[in-house]
Amino acid sequence: MQALTIISAVNDALITEMRRDPSIVTFGEDVGQEGGVFRATVNIQEEFGEQRCFDTPLAESAIVGTAIGMAVAGLKPVVEIQFSGFVYPAFNQIISHVARLRNRTRGALTLPMVIRMPFSGGIRAIEHHSESMEALFAHIPGLKVVIPSTPYDTKGLLIAAMRDPDPVLFMEPKRLYRAFKQEVPEEAYTIPIGKARIVEQGDDLTLISYGAQMKETIEAGHQLQSEGTSVELIDLRTIYPWDKETVLKSVKKTGRILVVHEGPRSFGVAAELISTITSEAFEYLEAPPTRLTGSDIIFPLPTAEKHFLLRTEHIVQVAHEVVRYEP
Repeated sequence: MQALTIISAVNDALITEMRRDPSIVTFGEDVGQEGGVFRATVNIQEEFGEQRCFDTPLAESAIVGTAIGMAVAGLKPVVEIQFSGFVYPAFNQIISHVARLRNRTRGALTLPMVIRMPFSGGIRAIEHHSESMEALFAHIPGLKVVIPSTPYDTKGLLIAAMRDPDPVLFMEPKRLYRAFKQEVPEEAYTIPIGKARIVEQGDDLTLISYGAQMKETIEAGHQLQSEGTSVELIDLRTIYPWDKETVLKSVKKTGRILVVHEGPRSFGVAAELISTITSEAFEYLEAPPTRLTGSDIIFPLPTAEKHFLLRTEHIVQVAHEVVRYEP
């Protein structure tokens, strides 16, 4: 076992799988000689050479478009978008080609490719460096959207994404990149895409989050536990496809649910979960399904970031309201 951060788990997953599978190539802005802006690809070009790890122009549409051609030709590209806020020039490629090619060719062609990108706030960055717009991609049929929150999950999910025959969008919570270390196996392993992780089991409240917001959600869960509330903590890990079975089973047990995420409130991930819960587990509910999310505004500039991000005390306060609700 080795103690890794999330960013070193990304690096370890890439190196581990590139050693196993010579068809994997990785590229993007500054990923080669510099090892990426966050050093996710450090030492990869040195080991595998410039043909398998190389820098690209500042052109996200060209990066993703090139990956499409490579995947069709038999390679397995893993491309890095430097920040999730830079991906929009490539949105046409993603929605028009990446997500549709299997359907368009009636299964004759597949795109085994991964699009990696750091997302979310918490590092006091400038505009386009902090937003959490993951729901945009979860709305696209044909595209899997994976968001890890721990080093162990990061390595297992990224290797699973690289082995998937279809395209995977892999969103990495950058404020957790170096937040903590965790024991991670040195050998290759996979975690199923679309399967949530039950962090802790409980009976009184289902508390769900994913990615960057898991840190505060777990802290809130522990505080609630210390107060006598039995909390079932769930890390979604994948927001599309999401693990409906695990979530519904938990809600049917607890009768109360709070979904937490940093992304905007309207038409967000929490809205989808709550809609499904309301239609498929309504008779088990003892309180209105509740969401605590980011606001429907553009992510603020650094001086106002602290007023936007959800803190542990916010989650605890709303959880109290859900637990204490009486019809």
